[in-house]
Amino acid sequence: MKIFYASFLLILVVSLNSAFAQEVDSIPIDTKGLDIKLKRSPLPSRTGNLNFKPVALAPVVVDAKVNYWKTRTSVGINFNQATFSNNWKGGGVNSLAIGGLVNYKAEYSKESYSYVSELILEYGKVRNKGQLQKKTRDRIFWDNKAAIQMSKNWYFFGSINFESQFDKGFKYSTNSDGVESEILISRFMAPGYLTESMGFEYKPNKYFSTRIGTGTARQTFVLDTTIYKNNNSNYGLERGKKFKNELAFQVVANFEKEVFTNTFLKSRYQMFIPYDRPLAHIDHRLDVEVRSKLNRLMNVSLTCVGLFDKDNDPRIQASQVLALGVMFVFPR
Repeated sequence: MKIFYASFLLILVVSLNSAFAQEVDSIPIDTKGLDIKLKRSPLPSRTGNLNFKPVALAPVVVDAKVNYWKTRTSVGINFNQATFSNNWKGGGVNSLAIGGLVNYKAEYSKESYSYVSELILEYGKVRNKGQLQKKTRDRIFWDNKAAIQMSKNWYFFGSINFESQFDKGFKYSTNSDGVESEILISRFMAPGYLTESMGFEYKPNKYFSTRIGTGTARQTFVLDTTIYKNNNSNYGLERGKKFKNELAFQVVANFEKEVFTNTFLKSRYQMFIPYDRPLAHIDHRLDVEVRSKLNRLMNVSLTCVGLFDKDNDPRIQASQVLALGVMFVFPR
């Protein structure tokens, strides 16, 4: 019994202490009006000015110049040769063909001013056994254009370009004995064209542009006055005349872009509308070139030209050249 009473008293004392502690903890403390001050830090502190010592830095001069010019030169050589033995039953003729291309382009751009000059030189010949030599390509083309930017996509431009050929051009005929003969129909500066134009250019991106030449003049030269004997049209000139000037409205559209990997498409369309003649005498010319790189040097190209000029011929003229060769490009 004594153990029971002792245990009961112990439990009673613990319960009272717990209740008293909870009651004490829950008593609210009124802090209103109390002035609580923080004890000053015992650590020492310093006040004063910070002194900075200047350090001399030597200026660095960068020896660099801004180059506003971009140039690119392409030189291509194509070669084709075939030889057959005398007893070759498949038929064929010994032949040798060679062609060359030089394309130089220089571009200047600074702020709103730009200038572009492009030179294209093409020449090629083929020789078949028992036949006369014949040209496969022959062209001189030099185009120059200066422009000033007026808005985001529009420019005011002035341009001048020249076009002719290197060598004599012939048409060929064969007599009853199978002997070929040649008749001269063109040569250097017969004809030759010089065109000056000014107007507005629309250029929404780097690979496409359209020139609208509201003021255009073209001079046609036929310096060999005997050409008319074999060419009745005489390139639009009166017989015996060497020069003709025309005023016209001109549109020139250019497109040059890598359309597939290592495959480039370059085209130029030109429309020439003389002011003093009916619309039936509008001249059209379309040049299209597709060039694909096979490796660092080798490439294959397809060049097509379509021309409609009643001063040359009442029908559409066309030419096409497929070539495999090497191409050197500077700078790489």
